[in-house]
Amino acid sequence: MRRLIVSFVVVLAGVFVVDRIGGLCMGWVNQHTSDITAPKIKYLVNDVDEDVLFMGTSRCNFHYVPSIISDSLGMSVYNGGIDASDNIFAHYWVLSQVLSHHTPKLICLELMDNDYVIQSNPFNTISFFAPYYGHNERADSIFRLADTHWAYEVSHLYRYNAKAVSNLAGLLVNRQANEDHGYLPGPKPACFPDVLEYDETRTDVDSLKLVYLRKFISLCEERDIRLVFMVSPRYSEVGMDKYDVLKAVATEYGIPFFDYYTRGLFLDHPEYFKDVAHLWDKGARAYSAIFAHDLKEWIEKMKLSID
Repeated sequence: MRRLIVSFVVVLAGVFVVDRIGGLCMGWVNQHTSDITAPKIKYLVNDVDEDVLFMGTSRCNFHYVPSIISDSLGMSVYNGGIDASDNIFAHYWVLSQVLSHHTPKLICLELMDNDYVIQSNPFNTISFFAPYYGHNERADSIFRLADTHWAYEVSHLYRYNAKAVSNLAGLLVNRQANEDHGYLPGPKPACFPDVLEYDETRTDVDSLKLVYLRKFISLCEERDIRLVFMVSPRYSEVGMDKYDVLKAVATEYGIPFFDYYTRGLFLDHPEYFKDVAHLWDKGARAYSAIFAHDLKEWIEKMKLSID
């Protein structure tokens, strides 16, 4: 019996040592990889200092060209959109990290229906941020909300599980070569979408998501950060009430809501899209010029001082 207990303790100690050493190794990989996601998250957590910060998921990542918007506004711009970050819980995590070291003058948040509808697993992609568990108490609250915090407390190596393969591949292939302040140009597709789908308005509202959207707004208000909501073009038809739930929140707080989707922008330009949900670089540049013009016009109309 004693031998069994000793063997168990030795194995447990070995697992602990392997986990901690593995965590240190993957931590180094995470800080030095050139994959699509890790360098951007690292920059947002530690170094972002631009005047204007764009936030959202892949549709933000691929649709907003900072150099075009910066030229129009006369301010520095960073595209902090994170591919597959999915919804407002991820955006709240990012904002919490950013505000721990920097206060942008303006935040532009790209929204989508995932920011208000019920999902079977709304915390599915929060694991992308697990390498930074323990760095920021407010950001960590999202892991507690998802009930995944205990796993990251027990295992340091497990924190890197979600992006391990991508991070390791990023040591060999530089995927950031054409980056423009966080924007990665989408390549021209082999063929453009040619059939317009109809995007149904969702009625299954997740009240917790709206709570966190309001918490996001409150954090910006506490820091006197100007906040803008927008929905970029998509190659599908949609009901005009698609984003009424989110627009109601924007109206409640006096936040401008730039909606280019329900108004059908670029439905006559399928050559701007790489798929029904995303623009490629040509479309992104055309759209960024339009958005920059509209945003600047709003700033001037409201006589806002963003300095």
